[in-house]
Amino acid sequence: MEWRISDELIDYQQAVRTMEERVAAIRADEADELVWLLQHPALYTAGTSAKEADLLDSGGLPVYRTGRGGQYTYHGPGQRVAYVMLDLQRRKLDIRCYVAMLEDWLIATLNRFSLRGERREGRVGIWIDRGHGRDDKIGAIGVRVRRWVTYHGISLNVEPDLSHYDGIVPCGIQEHGVTSLVDLGLPIDMAEVDVQLAQAWADIFGGETI
Repeated sequence: MEWRISDELIDYQQAVRTMEERVAAIRADEADELVWLLQHPALYTAGTSAKEADLLDSGGLPVYRTGRGGQYTYHGPGQRVAYVMLDLQRRKLDIRCYVAMLEDWLIATLNRFSLRGERREGRVGIWIDRGHGRDDKIGAIGVRVRRWVTYHGISLNVEPDLSHYDGIVPCGIQEHGVTSLVDLGLPIDMAEVDVQLAQAWADIFGGETI
């Protein structure tokens, strides 16, 4: 499979077109599977379950309707996005198992920074227990599958502008917050995050990485 890292900010619609083209090529057995690591300019996306009331104030940021599962989320500089294009038939995985493996990937990556990322019943994504009943979300998951080939994927908050989350109800959850590696006192650069994502990927999914 191929690993690709884009250093420049990638336009969201361009990224979707690139993913759709790659998905078609993988299905036709004309291209390798792909994990694409990138960052977007500041924007909001609305998944297939998004509710209009959860867009509180876009603040002039663009809002894109997207075919991935989930509700409203934010993407922007300082957030590592990983778009994952895998052939589930080739890997003998069902969709539920695949999503669980994405969760495991984020948890394993955070563990490499001595952070305990956790699942929460009824809440999509990966969470950090801040104590006193407070959970903050650090990783988001939103996937789409076309003819058993996946696209979209995960995001991990490294050092984004967390104030942009004030414009939405992230993933429809009001009673909890969001955090990042830097917010948790870990000033880790994106290159190191990429190394740890790749090593954790090998642990969870196997195969060659960057």
